Amino acid sequence: MLKNLLMNPKNTYLFLSILFSIIYSILALQQGFNTEYIVQDDARQHVFWMRRFIDAELFPNDIIANYFQSVAPPGYTALYQMMAQLGIDPIVASKFLPLFLGIVTTFYGFHLALELLPIPLTGLISSLLLNQNLWMQDGLISGTPKAFIYPIFLAFLYYFVKSAPWGMGIAIAILALCYPTLVFVCVIMSILSLWLRVGAKENDMRFGLSQERRDYLVCFSNLGVSFLGLLPYILSTSEFGPVLTAGVGKTLPELLPGGRSSFFIRDPWAFWLYGRSGIGLGTAFAPPLIYSGLLLPVLLKFSTAFPLTKEIRHLLILPQLLLGSGIMFLAAHGVLFKLHLPSRYTQHSLRIAIALSAGIVLTLILDKLWHIGKKITKNPKIPPSPFPIPYSLILATTAIIGTTLILYPHLALKKFPKTYYINGNFPSLYQFFQQQPKDILIASLTEEVNNLPTFSQRSILVGEEYAIPYHWGYYSQFRQRTIDLIQAQYSIDPKIVRDFIEKYGIDFWLVSPDTFKIESIANNRWIIQYQSVATPAINQLKSGKKPILALAMPSCSVFESQGLIVLPANCILNVIGLAN
Repeated sequence: MLKNLLMNPKNTYLFLSILFSIIYSILALQQGFNTEYIVQDDARQHVFWMRRFIDAELFPNDIIANYFQSVAPPGYTALYQMMAQLGIDPIVASKFLPLFLGIVTTFYGFHLALELLPIPLTGLISSLLLNQNLWMQDGLISGTPKAFIYPIFLAFLYYFVKSAPWGMGIAIAILALCYPTLVFVCVIMSILSLWLRVGAKENDMRFGLSQERRDYLVCFSNLGVSFLGLLPYILSTSEFGPVLTAGVGKTLPELLPGGRSSFFIRDPWAFWLYGRSGIGLGTAFAPPLIYSGLLLPVLLKFSTAFPLTKEIRHLLILPQLLLGSGIMFLAAHGVLFKLHLPSRYTQHSLRIAIALSAGIVLTLILDKLWHIGKKITKNPKIPPSPFPIPYSLILATTAIIGTTLILYPHLALKKFPKTYYINGNFPSLYQFFQQQPKDILIASLTEEVNNLPTFSQRSILVGEEYAIPYHWGYYSQFRQRTIDLIQAQYSIDPKIVRDFIEKYGIDFWLVSPDTFKIESIANNRWIIQYQSVATPAINQLKSGKKPILALAMPSCSVFESQGLIVLPANCILNVIGLAN
């Protein structure tokens, strides 16, 4: 069966495309199961709480778990819940999902490229470049909602090109369930298709409303599915609202340059092109061969020199995609944070568009080189052209393109694929907390606290990894908790420490000897944001007076591992009582 399939050139190239995707996934899986305690960076936020599907008693009254559960799209949540019911741990599932999502991404990416240029090599190059780009980023590997973007959105684009209403409708519905942000791009593209259309020639753009009734039916069908898909989000109310406003955001150090979620960058170039506020230029142009996609307009301008250009079709989808994304990008800036981050609307579209363009360009160039080489081979006595090309140069160029296409990530990057996995280096600490009651609350400003919800399945008061500021109902509480924790941890006033423990119901405090060094505050990007308490804490340490917590360390330590020390809150209260 496989042999018969591979006899078809298209199937052979599709098989190779999927094979590369599987290889990248296997390389990632090897990293993902390298040790017992390892998790993808973003999964620490978006997957840890799903252990509730296995044990409903985990994370009781946990504001962090409740928040990330509330913002999780329903389709994404339902998939993980179904796998949990089958006995698959959510963290394990998040490591395997990229394998399957990558295959679907490759399948639709390959076929979409063939719709633009029906040459199997184009599908292979485009899908390979897109795969390499995705495996150099932290999206697909995460198993979080953004990992579902590419398989679903590429499916929409494929059916959009094919003008297949059922395919588009299903893709939009699934997108609404898994990553609703990009549904708006589908809506804009559907509207643009009525106005920005193919002219007399295949790839000429024509402006003006369509006169075809079917175009309107398809457009309104897409709009109807989009409306129904987004309606639950429109009607729902969140306990963590309202959404952060631009005015409040500009007052938060977290969103200013150098902050934990830096957004308001002073450099206009960087603001509009890179980071959370920009179109995502930095993530789109990788690997280097993908830059060749910028040559597509040039090659089309000189189409007579490249015979295959006459085979190009449906190219209108690229300006429709980029224009639709650009409109939503500007809209997101206009109502800042209500439509979430502007970069979400353009960075994914850019990656797809440039990969498709690069696939077409490289195919055109290779075809031209092979065409010249064939002429030289058949007739070595061809009169020299004004710009003679040695046959050896043709072979060398072809070899360089092919080698770079396949081997660049493995040879040029220290680690590929980039998985952004976080290793848990304190197994005994995780096991200690796992042995404690499920309703405990741990307070800490150490970096390791970010791993405890995933590796210990226990609640924490705050952690830098969970400091997401876009819903003020959540972040105002989170921010106040952080301020209170910094103040209490470095306070010499017993009342402040006692009130803090009682206010939040703290059971354990996790510290280290470095906790009470000035550098632990001054060099910590997260803590130093809270100047109102960080500066007094630094001054307190400079004065030489030991905080209450430092005084409690010698007598209250119940567990110590590689410099991390666990202090029970009731022991700290006893020390406070003795001090009084």
